[in-house]
Amino acid sequence: MFQSFDVTSTPQFGKERATALRAAFAPLGIDGFLVPRADEFQGEYVPATSERLSWLTGFTGSAGVALITQREAVVFVDGRYVTQLKEQVDGSVFTGGDLVGEPPHVWLEAHAPKGFRLGIDPWLHTAAEVRRLEKALTAIGGALVFLDHNPLDRLWTDRPVAPLGRVTIQPIEHAGQLAKDKIAAIAATVEKAKAAAVVLTDPSSVAWTFNIRGSDVPHTPHPLARAVIHANGRAELFLDKRKTGIEQEAYLTQLADMLPPGDFDDRLASLAASGAAIMIDPDLAPFAIGELVRSRGGAMIEATDPVRLPRARKNAAEIAGSLRAHLQDGAAMVEFLAWLDGTQPGSVTEIGATKKLEAVRAAVGERMQNPLKDISFDTIAGAGSHAAIMHYRVTIDTDRPIEAGTMFLIDSGAQYINGTTDITRTVAIGAVPEEQKRFFTLVLKGMVAISTARFPKGSRGVDLDPLARIALWKAGADYAHGTGHGVGSYLSVHEGPQRIARLATQELLPGMILSNEPGYYRPGAFGIRIENLVVIRDAVEIAGGDLPMLGFDTLTHCPIDRRLVLPALLSDEELAWLNDYHAATREKLMPLIVGEETRQWLKAATEAVSR
Repeated sequence: MFQSFDVTSTPQFGKERATALRAAFAPLGIDGFLVPRADEFQGEYVPATSERLSWLTGFTGSAGVALITQREAVVFVDGRYVTQLKEQVDGSVFTGGDLVGEPPHVWLEAHAPKGFRLGIDPWLHTAAEVRRLEKALTAIGGALVFLDHNPLDRLWTDRPVAPLGRVTIQPIEHAGQLAKDKIAAIAATVEKAKAAAVVLTDPSSVAWTFNIRGSDVPHTPHPLARAVIHANGRAELFLDKRKTGIEQEAYLTQLADMLPPGDFDDRLASLAASGAAIMIDPDLAPFAIGELVRSRGGAMIEATDPVRLPRARKNAAEIAGSLRAHLQDGAAMVEFLAWLDGTQPGSVTEIGATKKLEAVRAAVGERMQNPLKDISFDTIAGAGSHAAIMHYRVTIDTDRPIEAGTMFLIDSGAQYINGTTDITRTVAIGAVPEEQKRFFTLVLKGMVAISTARFPKGSRGVDLDPLARIALWKAGADYAHGTGHGVGSYLSVHEGPQRIARLATQELLPGMILSNEPGYYRPGAFGIRIENLVVIRDAVEIAGGDLPMLGFDTLTHCPIDRRLVLPALLSDEELAWLNDYHAATREKLMPLIVGEETRQWLKAATEAVSR
């Protein structure tokens, strides 16, 4: 299994660990300390050695930050994790904070006493975060203190060692562009910016640039590494050689000077000491990197990581690979859903379903000679009220049977060498109440709205987000997560800068892959999410129109549970989309399905819906 069901949350230690951390404040001259989920690479998924927030508080979600003062301990999370936070931390020690509405810098300005001194580890915060914190603290006469060590790390005596995951080469037939050409394009960008070099701090950017993949963090196949690309085309890659074999080292040494990660500070300091101008992304790079450049006399040019947009805009080979990966994954999902439908309600638990889906993905991968490399995130398998926990993670303690009369939500994804998948289906287990069907149909209307959207060049995710919510809004409902996130090419399942969300200001460009996943969640009762991945296609002329319009092509093919659809709530266009989608799903997946029972299930699951 690529997924563990062990209970990893340790709220029972929260009080003693928070107390021990506070004891370190006076010698450091601080009144409080921030503990973010991020690691030194600012990634969403972090290795065990960097799970500081979980170690301190018990909270295991992928987004959050704890503020510890002498009197208070606040764990800030977004809407996805409110319920999970209550279940995982000691409420007598930690209180919940709003990571979106009142993040730490806003909280500090409103609640911290005058003269408050906040300590941070400068390797765990970006320059953009530091600016916000400094502004807030200045407003109350306080100060931000950059610590030369992380006090929490000294308390964490059994901290796991840093990972040494093996590096592989991403073949050109999947990468679509040679690494030397990518490096040359980055160097040209650096030269145009009148800089001497750019520091690539995002491991996914490093992986994409050099056409390599890794296994240092769960479910995201990039190695933890940094790189410096010079304006003259020279590249330096800071990667532990213990992660490479003879083939990988021979390949990489043709592209870059390979250096130990421990040499990064000295090499950057040496470059800065020459007075060089160095490009750094303030939203991605640890603050410590920029500070190192400034302290050694270098000039820092704040600029967006030059790899982000090229990586987000998939080339023809990456899109073709994603299409094949999604068809394979769709076949696995059909086999899984057919199996689930054939089981007796109550005989399968959330863990049992999760294990079955991974086994099916692995078996289909072997059959199609495209092995399952990993899952793309821990599967969210929520039965009944568990589905209302947006990022629910089943454990041996929370596992429950999938009972009749409820809905079952399963959000999962896979990593294949030719693409990353992410799909959510909510299905009926026996007969479910009409109210649940009504909300399912409202969520479906939002998904169809994104699927069929046409939008002019220059549109952003924030412009499209209301399309997915309007049906729910009219019913007095909403959901507390974004409508869509970017997805990588055999890289992170959550890739920026593209998003569909309330604050998503990145222009949507052809080739970007996004999720389309509206939902609805009633705490303690039920949850619904329907998710496909889509790719933005080039603008095309619309008959009778004035402007060419961009649109989406759907990558994911898997039946949507017809039993939960109330056709009367769908417009003619929405009903036509659903039936056309199911017809295409049947046509594309049937040749990949083995077993007559599964083939018959797919046929029935994709029959036309009528009023």
